[in-house]
Amino acid sequence: MASDIADGMAARGLDVTLFATGNSQSRAHVSSVVPVGLNEDPGLDGDVYGALHTAALFERAAEFDLIHNNFDWKPLTYALATQAPPMLTTIHGFSRPPILAAYYAAAKRSFYCSISDSDRDPGLGYVATTYNGVDPAAFTFSATPGDYLVFLGRFHEEKGAHLAIEIAKRAGVRLKMAAIHQDMDYFRSRIAPHIDGDRVQFLGAVGRAARDELLRGALALVHMTTRPERFGLVLVEAMACGTPVVASAASCLPEIGGGAPVYADPRDAGAWAQALRSVVEDGELRARMRQAGLGRASRFDWDSSAERHVAVFRDAAAAAR
Repeated sequence: MASDIADGMAARGLDVTLFATGNSQSRAHVSSVVPVGLNEDPGLDGDVYGALHTAALFERAAEFDLIHNNFDWKPLTYALATQAPPMLTTIHGFSRPPILAAYYAAAKRSFYCSISDSDRDPGLGYVATTYNGVDPAAFTFSATPGDYLVFLGRFHEEKGAHLAIEIAKRAGVRLKMAAIHQDMDYFRSRIAPHIDGDRVQFLGAVGRAARDELLRGALALVHMTTRPERFGLVLVEAMACGTPVVASAASCLPEIGGGAPVYADPRDAGAWAQALRSVVEDGELRARMRQAGLGRASRFDWDSSAERHVAVFRDAAAAAR
């Protein structure tokens, strides 16, 4: 998301510096303290390089008119301790309740954006909702249903990867999982024992082109979050391919997906079975999903996202004067 925003700003003539990994490709200037992503090199310590990453930005803070923080709560503590320019923090969800203390304390130093209307803390003031953006042209429609289910996201209990496995096994359908590791204990205990390379396949992380191929070839995307979803970008991506979505109706998912996904209670195995039957039996579903997906994607496309961010940046800079 940070990369897409930086590209959108640079395309509109803003002088943008993106603090990211050294191998990042961007239309903005890239500044880095680490050559590759932490997922790509297990020897890198996330706590150490996360702190150095943030420190590198604040060391150069005087060069900028505005800092856009997509890096959770820790940069807020730097903003409290330094004479930094105005900061806009996009909140991609609260990982745990105690970190709210940092957001409350830094409210005098940062403006806040939510990524959906439903993912807001009542104790914070927000300047806007800035939906994440996708490129509709990057996702290809397929009218022919595939023969596998797909899970796309990260391995954490709240994302429901274990439920995707259970659904696939109950349905007797293969499952392809493309995800990054976030909680290794969860992965080792609840995911890895089921991976056999056939009925349950683990593909690792996938790039944009591979994601398009994976999604358009799927019978359905299974998105059984156990915790309220903040945005659910993968829903929009799947719908843009015409791929049906079976999801838990948690938090912002109806806001993002509308009535297009098939919603099922993750605690109700019978509901899962019925949801999958409806996906298989409805021959027109993929065409309707594509139509709905393009409608949603036009609301969440890159250009719309960039324009929203430009407006919010201007408002924040003006309010800080």
